[in-house]
This record gives sequence, structure tokens and C-alpha cells, in this order.
Amino acid sequence: MKNLKVVIVYASRYGHTKLQAEAVARGAAAVPDSEVVMMTADEAAKRLDELDSADAIIMGTATYMGNMSSELKRFMEESVSRWGKQMWSGKVASGFTNSSNFSGDKLNTLLGIVVFAMQQGMIWVGVGQLVGANEPDGGRSNEGFGPNAVNRNSASIGPMASSFQVKAPEAPPAGDIATAEAYGRRVAEVALKLKK
Repeated sequence: MKNLKVVIVYASRYGHTKLQAEAVARGAAAVPDSEVVMMTADEAAKRLDELDSADAIIMGTATYMGNMSSELKRFMEESVSRWGKQMWSGKVASGFTNSSNFSGDKLNTLLGIVVFAMQQGMIWVGVGQLVGANEPDGGRSNEGFGPNAVNRNSASIGPMASSFQVKAPEAPPAGDIATAEAYGRRVAEVALKLKK
């Protein structure tokens, strides 16, 4: 039996955020004794009992018009029964997002997920990565960090991917996927420490 349960709840209409979610899952699964469950936000809204037994809930969504998707918001609203009893209090929470450009107001999306987690009494885990650590000279040019740079969007709250108008699976680029994978591992490691 696995010692740690990580549930990844995601909403993805065009496949970009699903690729991020899969990378987060790979990272979390790399932590020994971790069980990783992926489900869409629509599925999660119907399987709240399964989330009750999670040690960590990682939420991901594309950023649409500067905010989270309606699917993730619906999942959050369905979980109000957990809020009233603070059933998820003390669980680890985290989140990630993707948009079609560098900004897209992704910060607003992540802050929405943070507020939800705080309402539920959860413990937030941030990225914990410096911008472009694998490309130390990337910040010394007008072009900035390239598509292979880890955390090229300089996120602290949760991974931000930029897919522009490139269709999945060509986007998000390798650096954004690597950021998501490292994040999944970090969240699972923190959750395991807290559980012990």
C-alpha cells in the first residue's frame, strides 16, 4: 500500500494543460511510496469522496480571459460541502496554469486557486525554483529565457506555461513541462514530510 496520495485535478480544453498535468503526475510519482491519481475537474466534482483521502490536491487549468476555466470553478463550487466541515484542512494544495502568451493574466488564475485552498484550510506549496536556473545567461538578453528554460515565466506561486498559438503536443515547450514535473515532485515531497 502506498503511503502518500496525490490527486491532480485539471481542466484542459485544447490539451496544453493536460500535458502540464501529466508532467506534474510524473514528478509526484517519482517520490517513493506515492500514489498519483489524475482526474478532470468535471470528474473530480463527482468524486469528492476520493479527494477526501488525498494528502495533496494539485489543481491545474488553462487561463481563459484572465481567469480559471469554468470547469475548475465548478469543481470548487461542488466542494462547498467539504468547506463547511473543513474536511480538507491541513491537506497540501498547489496549482498550475497555461495560457497563450507570457502573461495572459495567469497570476490572477493562480491567485484564485490559492484563495480556494485557503478557504478550505489547506497548506500551499509554491514553485521553489529560480527563473531559468538551467540557462543562467538567459536573463542577459532582450529575448530573455528560451523555451527550454525551467521556470521561464518566473513563477513563484505555481508553474506557468506559455503555449502561444502552438497546438499540443508541440506546446507547452520543454522548459515549461520540466517546470511542471519538478513541481509535482516538490509538492509530493512536501506532502510526505508533513504526513510524517
